[in-house]
Amino acid sequence: MADHHPTLLLLDLDGVLRRFDPDDAVEDAHGLPRGSLASAAFHPEVARPALVGEVDDLGWQEAIARRLVDGGAAPEVARSAVRAWRRTGSVVPEAVELVRMARRRCRVALLTNATTALGADLRALGLDREVDAVVSSHRLGVVKPEPEAFRRALRVLQHSPTRTLFCDDAAENTDAAAGVGLMTAHVPDTAALRAALVAHGLLDATGGPGNGSAPVASGVLVVLPDRDEAEELAEELSADGWSPCTVHRDMLAGEDDAEDVDWVVLVETAPDGLPASCWRDALDRAAEQRDGFTTEAD
Repeated sequence: MADHHPTLLLLDLDGVLRRFDPDDAVEDAHGLPRGSLASAAFHPEVARPALVGEVDDLGWQEAIARRLVDGGAAPEVARSAVRAWRRTGSVVPEAVELVRMARRRCRVALLTNATTALGADLRALGLDREVDAVVSSHRLGVVKPEPEAFRRALRVLQHSPTRTLFCDDAAENTDAAAGVGLMTAHVPDTAALRAALVAHGLLDATGGPGNGSAPVASGVLVVLPDRDEAEELAEELSADGWSPCTVHRDMLAGEDDAEDVDWVVLVETAPDGLPASCWRDALDRAAEQRDGFTTEAD
Protein backbone atom coordinates (compact mmCIF):
# COMPACT_ATOMS: atom_id res chain seq x y z
CA MET A 1 0.00 0.00 0.00
CA ALA A 2 1.25 3.48 -0.78
CA ASP A 3 2.70 5.45 2.17
CA HIS A 4 0.70 8.49 1.11
CA HIS A 5 -2.50 7.75 -0.73
CA PRO A 6 -3.53 9.87 -3.73
CA THR A 7 -5.65 12.93 -3.01
CA LEU A 8 -7.28 12.79 -6.45
CA LEU A 9 -8.69 9.73 -8.17
CA LEU A 10 -9.01 10.46 -11.88
CA LEU A 11 -11.16 7.95 -13.75
CA ASP A 12 -11.99 7.10 -17.31
CA LEU A 13 -15.74 6.76 -17.91
CA ASP A 14 -16.47 4.19 -20.60
CA GLY A 15 -15.23 0.74 -19.73
CA VAL A 16 -14.79 1.71 -16.07
CA LEU A 17 -18.03 3.27 -14.78
CA ARG A 18 -20.21 2.96 -17.89
CA ARG A 19 -20.79 0.11 -20.31
CA PHE A 20 -22.73 -0.41 -23.53
CA ASP A 21 -24.52 -3.40 -24.98
CA PRO A 22 -23.02 -4.82 -28.20
CA ASP A 23 -23.96 -3.08 -31.45
CA ASP A 24 -25.03 -6.35 -33.08
CA ALA A 25 -28.77 -5.98 -32.46
CA VAL A 26 -28.92 -2.48 -33.97
CA GLU A 27 -26.84 -3.48 -36.97
CA ASP A 28 -28.88 -6.63 -37.57
CA ALA A 29 -32.16 -4.72 -37.33
CA HIS A 30 -30.97 -2.27 -39.97
CA GLY A 31 -29.28 -4.76 -42.26
CA LEU A 32 -25.82 -3.34 -41.61
CA PRO A 33 -22.64 -5.41 -41.46
CA ARG A 34 -21.43 -6.28 -37.99
CA GLY A 35 -18.94 -3.71 -36.75
CA SER A 36 -19.94 -1.05 -39.25
CA LEU A 37 -21.36 1.38 -36.67
CA ALA A 38 -18.25 1.44 -34.52
CA SER A 39 -16.04 1.60 -37.58
CA ALA A 40 -17.92 4.65 -38.85
CA ALA A 41 -18.32 6.37 -35.48
CA PHE A 42 -14.74 6.08 -34.36
CA HIS A 43 -12.99 6.69 -37.64
CA PRO A 44 -10.52 9.49 -36.84
CA GLU A 45 -12.02 11.85 -39.41
CA VAL A 46 -15.46 11.37 -37.83
CA ALA A 47 -14.71 11.06 -34.14
CA ARG A 48 -11.95 13.57 -33.54
CA PRO A 49 -13.88 16.75 -34.46
CA ALA A 50 -16.62 15.73 -32.01
CA LEU A 51 -14.21 14.72 -29.27
CA VAL A 52 -12.28 18.00 -29.37
CA GLY A 53 -15.42 20.12 -29.52
CA GLU A 54 -15.24 21.24 -33.13
CA VAL A 55 -18.75 19.83 -33.76
CA ASP A 56 -21.52 18.95 -31.33
CA ASP A 57 -22.96 15.51 -30.70
CA LEU A 58 -25.66 15.97 -33.33
CA GLY A 59 -23.00 16.89 -35.86
CA TRP A 60 -21.15 13.72 -34.91
CA GLN A 61 -24.25 11.62 -35.53
CA GLU A 62 -24.72 13.21 -38.92
CA ALA A 63 -21.10 12.48 -39.81
CA ILE A 64 -21.53 8.84 -38.78
CA ALA A 65 -24.61 8.52 -40.96
CA ARG A 66 -22.79 10.04 -43.95
CA ARG A 67 -19.97 7.54 -43.58
CA LEU A 68 -22.47 4.67 -43.47
CA VAL A 69 -24.07 6.03 -46.63
CA ASP A 70 -20.65 6.20 -48.26
CA GLY A 71 -20.31 2.52 -47.35
CA GLY A 72 -23.52 1.64 -49.21
CA ALA A 73 -26.33 2.14 -46.65
CA ALA A 74 -29.49 3.96 -47.65
CA PRO A 75 -29.68 7.45 -46.06
CA GLU A 76 -32.84 6.75 -44.07
CA VAL A 77 -31.42 3.43 -42.83
CA ALA A 78 -28.17 5.10 -41.81
CA ARG A 79 -29.92 7.86 -39.88
CA SER A 80 -32.22 5.39 -38.11
CA ALA A 81 -29.34 3.11 -37.19
CA VAL A 82 -27.33 5.98 -35.73
CA ARG A 83 -30.29 7.17 -33.66
CA ALA A 84 -30.75 3.68 -32.26
CA TRP A 85 -27.04 3.26 -31.67
CA ARG A 86 -26.53 6.60 -29.91
CA ARG A 87 -27.74 5.43 -26.50
CA THR A 88 -26.83 6.50 -22.98
CA GLY A 89 -25.41 3.17 -21.83
CA SER A 90 -25.63 1.86 -18.28
CA VAL A 91 -23.58 2.18 -15.12
CA VAL A 92 -21.33 -0.53 -13.73
CA PRO A 93 -22.85 -0.69 -10.21
CA GLU A 94 -19.96 -2.55 -8.59
CA ALA A 95 -17.49 0.05 -9.86
CA VAL A 96 -19.69 2.93 -8.71
CA GLU A 97 -19.82 1.43 -5.22
CA LEU A 98 -16.04 1.22 -5.11
CA VAL A 99 -15.79 4.85 -6.16
CA ARG A 100 -18.23 5.89 -3.45
CA MET A 101 -15.96 4.33 -0.84
CA ALA A 102 -12.78 5.79 -2.34
CA ARG A 103 -14.46 9.19 -2.37
CA ARG A 104 -14.38 9.15 1.42
CA ARG A 105 -10.61 9.38 1.19
CA CYS A 106 -9.99 11.59 -1.84
CA ARG A 107 -11.56 13.72 -4.53
CA VAL A 108 -12.87 11.83 -7.55
CA ALA A 109 -13.02 13.24 -11.07
CA LEU A 110 -13.69 11.90 -14.55
CA LEU A 111 -11.35 12.43 -17.49
CA THR A 112 -13.03 11.15 -20.61
CA ASN A 113 -12.95 11.49 -24.37
CA ALA A 114 -16.52 12.62 -24.98
CA THR A 115 -18.82 14.79 -27.06
CA THR A 116 -21.16 17.58 -26.02
CA ALA A 117 -23.73 14.97 -24.94
CA LEU A 118 -21.64 13.99 -21.92
CA GLY A 119 -23.43 16.19 -19.40
CA ALA A 120 -26.87 14.90 -20.35
CA ASP A 121 -25.63 11.31 -20.30
CA LEU A 122 -24.12 11.65 -16.83
CA ARG A 123 -27.30 13.23 -15.46
CA ALA A 124 -29.43 10.48 -16.99
CA LEU A 125 -27.25 7.82 -15.39
CA GLY A 126 -26.91 9.63 -12.06
CA LEU A 127 -23.13 9.62 -12.39
CA ASP A 128 -22.95 13.40 -12.09
CA ARG A 129 -23.67 12.93 -8.39
CA GLU A 130 -20.98 10.27 -7.93
CA VAL A 131 -17.96 12.43 -8.73
CA ASP A 132 -16.62 15.82 -7.70
CA ALA A 133 -15.64 17.05 -11.15
CA VAL A 134 -15.85 16.11 -14.82
CA VAL A 135 -13.20 16.94 -17.40
CA SER A 136 -14.08 16.17 -21.01
CA SER A 137 -11.98 16.21 -24.17
CA HIS A 138 -14.62 18.29 -25.97
CA ARG A 139 -13.86 21.13 -23.54
CA LEU A 140 -10.12 20.55 -23.27
CA GLY A 141 -9.70 20.53 -27.05
CA VAL A 142 -7.42 17.51 -26.87
CA VAL A 143 -7.98 13.77 -26.43
CA LYS A 144 -6.37 10.96 -24.47
CA PRO A 145 -3.78 9.52 -24.88
CA GLU A 146 -2.16 12.81 -25.91
CA PRO A 147 -0.03 13.96 -22.94
CA GLU A 148 -1.47 17.46 -23.15
CA ALA A 149 -4.90 16.06 -22.23
CA PHE A 150 -3.57 15.06 -18.82
CA ARG A 151 -1.67 18.30 -18.31
CA ARG A 152 -4.74 20.39 -19.11
CA ALA A 153 -6.97 18.22 -16.93
CA LEU A 154 -4.69 18.68 -13.94
CA ARG A 155 -4.62 22.44 -14.50
CA VAL A 156 -8.42 22.49 -14.55
CA LEU A 157 -8.55 20.39 -11.39
CA GLN A 158 -5.70 22.36 -9.75
CA HIS A 159 -3.95 19.18 -8.73
CA SER A 160 -0.42 17.83 -8.96
CA PRO A 161 0.35 14.69 -10.98
CA THR A 162 2.28 13.03 -8.17
CA ARG A 163 -0.81 12.98 -5.96
CA THR A 164 -3.17 11.83 -8.70
CA LEU A 165 -4.13 8.23 -9.47
CA PHE A 166 -5.45 7.76 -13.01
CA CYS A 167 -7.40 4.61 -13.87
CA ASP A 168 -8.39 3.65 -17.41
CA ASP A 169 -9.36 0.44 -19.18
CA ALA A 170 -7.06 1.35 -22.11
CA ALA A 171 -3.38 0.68 -21.46
CA GLU A 172 -2.29 3.31 -23.99
CA ASN A 173 -4.01 5.95 -21.87
CA THR A 174 -2.44 4.86 -18.59
CA ASP A 175 0.96 4.66 -20.28
CA ALA A 176 0.59 8.24 -21.49
CA ALA A 177 -0.53 9.46 -18.07
CA ALA A 178 2.45 7.78 -16.42
CA GLY A 179 4.70 9.68 -18.80
CA VAL A 180 3.28 12.94 -17.45
CA GLY A 181 4.01 11.86 -13.88
CA LEU A 182 0.66 10.55 -12.67
CA MET A 183 0.25 7.37 -10.66
CA THR A 184 -1.63 5.01 -12.95
CA ALA A 185 -3.49 1.72 -13.00
CA HIS A 186 -4.73 -0.20 -16.02
CA VAL A 187 -8.19 -1.41 -15.00
CA PRO A 188 -9.77 -3.57 -17.71
CA ASP A 189 -12.45 -4.76 -15.25
CA THR A 190 -13.93 -3.96 -11.85
CA ALA A 191 -11.69 -6.45 -10.07
CA ALA A 192 -8.66 -4.58 -11.37
CA LEU A 193 -10.17 -1.28 -10.24
CA ARG A 194 -10.70 -2.64 -6.75
CA ALA A 195 -7.14 -3.95 -6.62
CA ALA A 196 -5.78 -0.56 -7.71
CA LEU A 197 -7.75 1.30 -5.05
CA VAL A 198 -6.53 -1.10 -2.36
CA ALA A 199 -2.92 -0.87 -3.55
CA HIS A 200 -2.99 2.93 -3.39
CA GLY A 201 -4.62 3.17 0.02
CA LEU A 202 -8.03 4.37 -1.18
CA LEU A 203 -9.83 1.22 -0.10
CA ASP A 204 -9.26 -1.29 2.68
CA ALA A 205 -8.28 -4.77 1.57
CA THR A 206 -11.52 -6.07 3.08
CA GLY A 207 -13.55 -3.26 1.57
CA GLY A 208 -15.94 -3.70 -1.28
CA PRO A 209 -19.64 -3.64 -2.09
CA GLY A 210 -21.42 -5.01 0.93
CA ASN A 211 -18.29 -5.05 3.10
CA GLY A 212 -18.64 -1.68 4.78
CA SER A 213 -17.14 1.66 3.87
CA ALA A 214 -13.71 3.17 4.07
CA PRO A 215 -13.01 5.51 6.97
CA VAL A 216 -12.83 9.22 6.37
CA ALA A 217 -9.36 10.51 5.62
CA SER A 218 -7.37 12.23 8.34
CA GLY A 219 -7.02 15.98 8.56
CA VAL A 220 -4.06 18.10 7.54
CA LEU A 221 -1.68 20.05 9.74
CA VAL A 222 -0.32 23.27 8.25
CA VAL A 223 2.95 23.87 10.11
CA LEU A 224 4.31 27.44 10.19
CA PRO A 225 7.23 29.04 12.03
CA ASP A 226 5.37 32.20 13.04
CA ARG A 227 2.37 32.45 15.35
CA ASP A 228 0.92 35.58 13.75
CA GLU A 229 1.03 34.01 10.28
CA ALA A 230 -0.58 30.82 11.60
CA GLU A 231 -3.44 32.80 13.15
CA GLU A 232 -3.82 34.90 9.99
CA LEU A 233 -3.94 31.78 7.82
CA ALA A 234 -6.47 30.15 10.15
CA GLU A 235 -8.73 33.18 9.82
CA GLU A 236 -8.43 33.19 6.01
CA LEU A 237 -9.15 29.48 5.71
CA SER A 238 -12.08 29.70 8.10
CA ALA A 239 -13.57 32.59 6.13
CA ASP A 240 -13.31 30.48 2.97
CA GLY A 241 -15.20 27.59 4.58
CA TRP A 242 -12.43 25.33 5.88
CA SER A 243 -12.79 23.90 9.38
CA PRO A 244 -11.96 23.75 12.23
CA CYS A 245 -8.83 25.87 11.52
CA THR A 246 -7.59 25.76 15.11
CA VAL A 247 -4.08 26.96 15.95
CA HIS A 248 -1.83 24.93 18.26
CA ARG A 249 1.65 25.44 19.69
CA ASP A 250 3.94 22.53 18.82
CA MET A 251 7.32 22.31 20.54
CA LEU A 252 9.77 19.94 18.93
CA ALA A 253 10.28 16.78 20.93
CA GLY A 254 13.26 16.96 23.28
CA GLU A 255 13.73 20.71 22.86
CA ASP A 256 13.27 23.31 25.59
CA ASP A 257 14.16 26.43 23.64
CA ALA A 258 11.10 28.51 22.76
CA GLU A 259 12.65 29.21 19.36
CA ASP A 260 12.14 25.55 18.51
CA VAL A 261 8.36 25.98 18.53
CA ASP A 262 6.20 25.61 15.43
CA TRP A 263 2.63 26.79 15.09
CA VAL A 264 0.16 24.32 13.64
CA VAL A 265 -3.18 24.99 11.96
CA LEU A 266 -5.42 21.92 12.10
CA VAL A 267 -7.72 21.61 9.09
CA GLU A 268 -10.11 18.66 8.79
CA THR A 269 -12.81 19.65 6.29
CA ALA A 270 -12.61 21.56 3.00
CA PRO A 271 -15.24 24.09 1.86
CA ASP A 272 -16.90 21.45 -0.33
CA GLY A 273 -17.37 19.09 2.63
CA LEU A 274 -14.64 16.67 1.58
CA PRO A 275 -11.75 15.78 3.89
CA ALA A 276 -9.08 18.48 3.89
CA SER A 277 -6.55 15.92 2.62
CA CYS A 278 -8.46 15.86 -0.68
CA TRP A 279 -7.30 19.46 -1.21
CA ARG A 280 -3.78 18.96 0.14
CA ASP A 281 -2.25 20.78 -2.83
CA ALA A 282 -4.08 24.00 -1.97
CA LEU A 283 -2.93 23.78 1.63
CA ASP A 284 0.62 23.04 0.45
CA ARG A 285 0.63 26.27 -1.55
CA ALA A 286 -0.69 28.27 1.38
CA ALA A 287 2.00 26.80 3.64
CA GLU A 288 4.84 27.33 1.17
CA GLN A 289 3.91 31.01 0.80
CA ARG A 290 4.59 31.33 4.53
CA ASP A 291 7.76 29.21 4.67
CA GLY A 292 5.87 26.28 6.13
CA PHE A 293 4.79 22.81 5.17
CA THR A 294 1.90 20.37 5.62
CA THR A 295 1.63 16.94 7.13
CA GLU A 296 -1.19 14.51 7.81
CA ALA A 297 -2.86 14.74 11.18
CA ASP A 298 -2.67 11.61 13.30
